[in-house]
Amino acid sequence: MKLQSLVLAAATALTMTSAFAVPAGTWTVAAGAHYVDPKSDNGTLNNGLSVDVDGDVRPTISGEYFIADNVGVELLAAIPFHHDITLTDANGNEVDAKTQHLPPTLSVQYHFDGYNMPMNVKPFVGVGVNYTTFFKEKVYIPLAGDYDLDLDDSVGVAGHIGLDIPYAPTESFRIDARYMDIKTDASLNGDKIGEVDISPWVYGVAFVKQF
Repeated sequence: MKLQSLVLAAATALTMTSAFAVPAGTWTVAAGAHYVDPKSDNGTLNNGLSVDVDGDVRPTISGEYFIADNVGVELLAAIPFHHDITLTDANGNEVDAKTQHLPPTLSVQYHFDGYNMPMNVKPFVGVGVNYTTFFKEKVYIPLAGDYDLDLDDSVGVAGHIGLDIPYAPTESFRIDARYMDIKTDASLNGDKIGEVDISPWVYGVAFVKQF
């Protein structure tokens, strides 16, 4: 009887695993919002100014194609994020700057079968590459006016973890977190002045539709 019970349990588990696998050839689209939370201590420039970059939240959208059962390739896109930058000298004097950026991110992800979790929740993990392009950079120095600030584009690794919570056969609610390695070389009036290390955690929620 024990052997029969084990065989039955194994067969049931395999059946349930198959039922909840996302099959190859599936597409999903996720629409939501993400908050970019830069790391603390964003660097010190060559002129002794410490850098602090604030966070921002914007709408995002991602598409994922499953190249194998439970294995997908995802591209994340967003409307431009806006960041205020505070530059502080050794005496505590502050200079304000601004920038916008777009952080498209391509990831390979594995979605775990959720048959043994409450509500059939499906956790997933991913790793990939982030490309961040900066634009509309501005810096204002009191008594001197506007200066030409330039932040170079950045390429770095990205990690992704999250949970999909289904509420319909092809629809889910997603919560996720990403780490992005974003470092950019800064120039002022054409002169290199050092590196700004943003490297944020990015927290988000989205509605996911499967096709």
